Order: sequence, then structure tokens, then C-alpha cells
Amino acid sequence: MAALAVAVAGTTIPADALTVTQTKAAQTRLTKLGCTPGPVDGKAGAMTSAATVRFQSANALSQTGALNSTTYARLLASTAKRCDVRAVPRRTGTGRRIVISQGQNWVWLVDARGKVVRQGGIIDNPTYLKPGTYTSGAKCGRAARIRKNTDGGRLYLNNFVRFAPCGIGFHQIPTYKSNGAQIHADWLLGTNSKASHGCIRVSASMSATIWSFAATSVRVVVIR
Repeated sequence: MAALAVAVAGTTIPADALTVTQTKAAQTRLTKLGCTPGPVDGKAGAMTSAATVRFQSANALSQTGALNSTTYARLLASTAKRCDVRAVPRRTGTGRRIVISQGQNWVWLVDARGKVVRQGGIIDNPTYLKPGTYTSGAKCGRAARIRKNTDGGRLYLNNFVRFAPCGIGFHQIPTYKSNGAQIHADWLLGTNSKASHGCIRVSASMSATIWSFAATSVRVVVIR
């Protein structure tokens, strides 16, 4: 079986898999870089895959979720970028705004002085939401903000903040009306493994922050 060389303690990575020791090293490093891979157990499961996507997106790598040789080498390099703290893309202008990067699966809330108030992972659907500049507020005769919006069925879209016609906005990961549980876990945010129906899904705490940040109209910049 062919092996791909990686400059990590003189070891190599098999072309089709990492050893348990190498996977633990990767999980430890992902944790240190704020990528939240879950337990360091040597098993490259769903949480580790999601963390790997967050790392790949932050480091401009192909978002496969696989700890391949390129990703592994970049991960253990001293130049590896963190998953949880990222620079606001320059091409999004200045001033108070919310910036969405569909390529990074990420959102930034920026105040009038250009300081990042908060940032974090998202799930969206580029098929529905196109790049451009939008403004939060009432649209199509619908309210700008709705605490317990609904999909008209079995889900709530909590802390819904509208910014694009007609039904697109920010909201917490949808919750079931029956028991209040989210339809998927927070650790999938910041990845490309899920797709929304057009809105921007965020964590419950991030949705509360956006709710307050968009109490007055705010510019929303969407880039690929």
C-alpha cells in the first residue's frame, strides 16, 4: 500500500487511512485550534469530520472532511489557522455590518468601528441565497423580527431576523415544536454537510446576539 510522506515525527500516512495515534494527534491539534472535534479517542467519526471541514474552510483547503495527507500536514504545521477566530474578508466594505461567507460557512458581526462583535459557524444554502448586499428589516409585508417563527409545520425558527426577500433570515437551528430539540447538533455549524432551505442557521446564543445586533436596520453582506 502506498504511503504519503508527512513531516511529523518521521511518520508517514497511508494513502487510505490514519493510524489511531495519528488520528489522536489530529484530534488534539483540532481541539487546540478551536475546531471542536469531540473526544480525543483515535476514531475519525462524524464530529472529527465536521471539525476537519471547519479547519479546511479556515485554511483554504478543499472541504472534504477527510484527514488526508495535505490536511494532516497543514494541521500540524505551525502556520495552521484557527477555526474559531477568522479575519473578516476585506471585500465586504467597512462600517457596521453582518458578513456571511458561504465559502467558509461563517458569519461575522462587525460594529461601526470595524471591531468584530461576534463570529461563528453557519449553515446556509447558496442555491437560494445569492451573493450581494442586503438590509435587515421588514420585507414583503412581513415583520423584521419574529421570536418564534414557524415553517408552517412541525418546526420553530427561533429568533428569526429577516434580511432578504421574502422569507430568508437568520435563526437558531430549527427546533421541533413537540419537544424543543434542534433538528441537528451545533457541531455541524461551520460545515458544508447540511443545507438550509435558504435561511442562515446559527446556534441559539448566536441567534440571540444577531437579534439584538439587528434591532435597528443593519447591512448584510453575502460573499461566496
